[in-house]
Amino acid sequence: MEEKLQEYAQLLAQVGLNIQPGQTLVISSPVACAHFARLCATAAYDRGCREVVMNWRDDELARERYLRADGAVFDEVPLWRRHFFNDYAKEGAAYLSIAAEDPEALQGVDPDRLLRAQRAGGKALEDFYRLQMCSGFPWCIASVPIPSWAKRVFPDVSEEEAMAKLWDAIFYTVRINGDGKSVERWQQHVAMLAQRKEKLNQMQLRSLHYTNSLGTDLTVELPEGHVWEAGDDVSRAGQTFIANMPTEEIFTSPLRGGVNGVVYASMPLVNEGNIIDGFHFVVKDGRIVEAHARQGEEFLKAAISVDEGASYFGEVALVPYDSPISNLKLLFYNTLFDENAACHIAFGEAYPCLEGGRDMDKEELKARGLNDSITHVDFMVGTADLSVVGRTRDGREIPVMKNGNFVI
Repeated sequence: MEEKLQEYAQLLAQVGLNIQPGQTLVISSPVACAHFARLCATAAYDRGCREVVMNWRDDELARERYLRADGAVFDEVPLWRRHFFNDYAKEGAAYLSIAAEDPEALQGVDPDRLLRAQRAGGKALEDFYRLQMCSGFPWCIASVPIPSWAKRVFPDVSEEEAMAKLWDAIFYTVRINGDGKSVERWQQHVAMLAQRKEKLNQMQLRSLHYTNSLGTDLTVELPEGHVWEAGDDVSRAGQTFIANMPTEEIFTSPLRGGVNGVVYASMPLVNEGNIIDGFHFVVKDGRIVEAHARQGEEFLKAAISVDEGASYFGEVALVPYDSPISNLKLLFYNTLFDENAACHIAFGEAYPCLEGGRDMDKEELKARGLNDSITHVDFMVGTADLSVVGRTRDGREIPVMKNGNFVI
């Protein structure tokens, strides 16, 4: 087990972030994952990291704060916290986020407090989020189990067995099997994603039409000059990295005012410590005009009300239904994994998926039809019977996905 953990940490430092000599690394981690965070720090120092800076989180203290702190604190972000994120990002530091939390850590918290805190954080850390979205620095999100999360995924076994099962699932998704060859397997995987990405870019699609038996019937127009991206990326300084480990997606940005129809979520969404389930959106001219959910509707409506752009879309991502994560037949209750088991769409900020988009400022991207927001939330739409049909700029229809899988 310890050998696998060390291989995982080395994989994140070498492939996920590609830490360079003299570079600073910021690690955001729950205190419950301290052992693995320390292994990641060691792996970074092994590659010549200048300094590892820790940003610790704790589910229980976060819950206490949202329930009991003075209401005014949710409209404020301390100056030190603004500098902590924004300044390191401007310096080109690498960021590793260890995503592990109780899916219902904030159940019962006033949605208004969550909404105000998100608005305040989005404005205060605008430089950080802007640089992150345009690959201004290398960043990677990965995960390890914690007991509350493991029990949610495997409720019918003991806590110890649930932790073991979730570890096995995570190691499988990040291609670690104990033979020390995970880096080689990731290089092959990234090459496969790149081939599929290039096929989509050659099509020069004008729109995508999604349909399935849940009731999804959604047309997504794509901006002129859009480009498809895959899991691997390159920072402005020329440093390769992989933002999500695992990753199975190929994605681009939709035209802000060009999305119409209805779209049903195929999996629950865990957002701001609450589970939102059985939900769908009605969309007109790009804007979400109706939002309904069987569970957590108040949190869903809060999520699309963070700012004006939160009710528009910023990403469409294609993921085959027959993929390693999907074939596990697990609901992870963690977007990092669930979004890589199914096609997904995000409401909020758009990635600058345009030719030359990374060199454009916010106003230029908006003028080209991309959405602007301080939030970005992925929700899953892929199913075993999902159909995605592309329409080219000369009017031809090309099947892209059939029965949930690529046909290109």
